[in-house]
Amino acid sequence: MPQEEINEVIYQNALKYKIVVRLKGGDPFVFGRGGEEGIYLQERGIAFEVIPGVTSAISVPAYAGIPVTHRGVAVSFRVVTGHESPNKKSSQIPWESFKTDDTIVFLMGLHNLPKITAKLIAIGKPKDYPCAVISKGSTKEQIVITGTLEDIVEKAKGLPTPALTIVGEVVKLREQLNWFQPSL
Repeated sequence: MPQEEINEVIYQNALKYKIVVRLKGGDPFVFGRGGEEGIYLQERGIAFEVIPGVTSAISVPAYAGIPVTHRGVAVSFRVVTGHESPNKKSSQIPWESFKTDDTIVFLMGLHNLPKITAKLIAIGKPKDYPCAVISKGSTKEQIVITGTLEDIVEKAKGLPTPALTIVGEVVKLREQLNWFQPSL
């Protein structure tokens, strides 16, 4: 359902029932469109509350045994959409600024993984730079594939969505921090 329709369904149900719960996985303000929905309601005089959640950008890597920061390894991380709107004429992703990032987490980017890895290599990230793709993270169906910018596309072929990609030296810590063993 397009976002515009979701906004209207929430609004109409708020008018009809006086209270509506819009449940989102993760944090509604991190690529969750919670802001769009809140503005839509506010512009129509509907009061709303937001209950923040833990974004998958942090929780999914944690379930894979990959911290987004770690003393002596990474002091910062960036969360980036891996799936820009196809209606945009050009990318809004600031690829050049990723040269110095410690950890980069791409959400919703499995389909664009070849483009993502190629762009990172093109800006100067080494081909052997560590990365991981985590499919169905934090569920009993979680699959974690680790590799490098050069080989992760091939290794991740056929993985189901949803998936996120994490790029950075922190990926190497999975060997020591892999605590979650999903039972299939």
